[in-house]
Amino acid sequence: MGLRITSWNVNGIRNPFGYQPWREKKSFEAMFDILEADIVVMQETKIQRKDLQDDMVLVPGWDVFFSLPRHKKGYAGVAIYTRNSVCAPIRAEEGIVGVLCPPNSTTQFKDLPKDQQIGGYPQPGQLQLRGNIDDLTLDSEGRCVILEFPAFVLIGTYSPANRDETRDDFRLSYMEALDVRVRNLVAMGKRVIVTGDLNVIRDVPDTANLAERLRKENMTTADFFSAPSRRVFNQLLFEGNVASPRDEGREDAVLWDLCRLFHPTREGMFTCWDTKKNTRPGNFGSRIDYVLCSNDMKSWFVDSNIQEGLMGSDHCPVFAILNDTVQIGDEEIFIKDIMNPPGVFKNGNRLRDWTAKDLLPMSAKLIPEFDRRRNIKDMFFKKPATSKVVPTPSEGASTNQVDNSERPGASGSPTSTPNSRPPSSSTPVASPSKLSSSSLKRTSSVSTSSGKPQKKVRAGPSREPSTKGQSNLMGFFKPKATDNETKTSEEKTAPSTSGLDGIVEAEPSSSLVEPESSKSDIGDSKSDSACADDEYVFDPIQAKESWSKLLGKRIVPKCEHGDDCISLVTKKPGMNRGRSFFICPRPIGPSGEKETGTQWRCGTFIWSSEWKPNRPS
Repeated sequence: MGLRITSWNVNGIRNPFGYQPWREKKSFEAMFDILEADIVVMQETKIQRKDLQDDMVLVPGWDVFFSLPRHKKGYAGVAIYTRNSVCAPIRAEEGIVGVLCPPNSTTQFKDLPKDQQIGGYPQPGQLQLRGNIDDLTLDSEGRCVILEFPAFVLIGTYSPANRDETRDDFRLSYMEALDVRVRNLVAMGKRVIVTGDLNVIRDVPDTANLAERLRKENMTTADFFSAPSRRVFNQLLFEGNVASPRDEGREDAVLWDLCRLFHPTREGMFTCWDTKKNTRPGNFGSRIDYVLCSNDMKSWFVDSNIQEGLMGSDHCPVFAILNDTVQIGDEEIFIKDIMNPPGVFKNGNRLRDWTAKDLLPMSAKLIPEFDRRRNIKDMFFKKPATSKVVPTPSEGASTNQVDNSERPGASGSPTSTPNSRPPSSSTPVASPSKLSSSSLKRTSSVSTSSGKPQKKVRAGPSREPSTKGQSNLMGFFKPKATDNETKTSEEKTAPSTSGLDGIVEAEPSSSLVEPESSKSDIGDSKSDSACADDEYVFDPIQAKESWSKLLGKRIVPKCEHGDDCISLVTKKPGMNRGRSFFICPRPIGPSGEKETGTQWRCGTFIWSSEWKPNRPS
């Protein structure tokens, strides 16, 4: 199977884990395995830097690059995950125009040395920004991550949505910046893939019931696709819906729409639905998520499609698959050879493993909170490094002899190698195993060295030092022994044995026998509690009836279809904000409106405050 690129607007990076099949394991590693992807481009992560968690960043076998909003909280955000066993980028940037700076640097991406930058940045006069929009504003909302592989440049982006007129200048400026950057990269001779939620409808088959929408807005199809953002986008695409003449500087198309390339006549291939109206079951949506590629790598792809059956967001994943081998000129090359830095793969076979040295400065694993952190699995599968034994001061004489004998050039002793043992000496020398185990021993309660000053002890009730190890559970039920009994038990104690933590004395076998007095006390307490319980008899039927009155199932009205209505809460600002109401549970039909006498949502609407359970619906 070839290399798979998946794009998904997740509407919150943790949002999919509330749905099947993601809720089973709730890990990104399991999610990527289900997606069968090698590169995952997420949009609308809706997190800030402080919200990043270990499971998001330290995904075993994956690297990740984030673009997070600078000012707005819980807004936008793009992340690209790459599988280390298949691909590793050679450069990474954040932002579409290159005015941001790499981590721990004050130099903008576009001002870096030529061998460190991806290139294609808008030149003076190429980008005409509107209103009060500037370059920094375009890149401050966390809308773009760009990775460069030897094979191509990958642009993962989340374009602004067309929500109200106040954002029109920003939306159009961003689309034009994306257009300029892509065209400049193609002009440099680089292959380009653009993927993500572009928030643009490309053509008539890419939205549901467009004719009815145009009739209500009194528009023609040509007027609809001549809107500035749709016109800019369509001029990027081969076979785009563009009314002549084309704009200056956009005379030639540069990208292919891969989903439409593999499914040219497919209807209803939508990737986004309105969750408030529950239009997904009726497939009343639009196609605004794309995987686009430049013309010189069109033949590299073997498939592209949508995954409308995967829930977890108001969007569905979109993917494209690259072939195992690709044609570059007259030469056939393995895709893995050109998806990694030179020297990692050759003829499809790995020459060296991926290491932390391959991390780029933009990698989230180098954020201070996560740098040099290990996954818990590494503790079990990686061999710990052997540490050098440091002698204790009390063994100074013996270690001096060993050091002198091991020193190169010393008389009468050969030069020692790292794996060779030290020569024997008349003075006993502690072996590394004994030294390491001795460091684990607990310190004795009585100090043995007279040279060190003793620590001051707080004044308080004196407590006899404990000579035994941890007490047995039965010791809490035995009566306290007198001094004579204690002496007798100490004399009968079994010989001590050496354990991992030092000297541990064996418990006498008599301690495992339960005293008769404790048995009788326990028996008396049981009989007393039994007598107290006899005074009150628990009636389960009476308890069930009383709880049923409090927690009985709420009666809901029926809709015109005879189905139980669902309850929702008004979120629209106004006098009714916060009020709950009942409506038909069925989805909106293809018309987009409530219907009477059909299988789709009917016009039932009842305020919860006005609903009386004994009133007929």
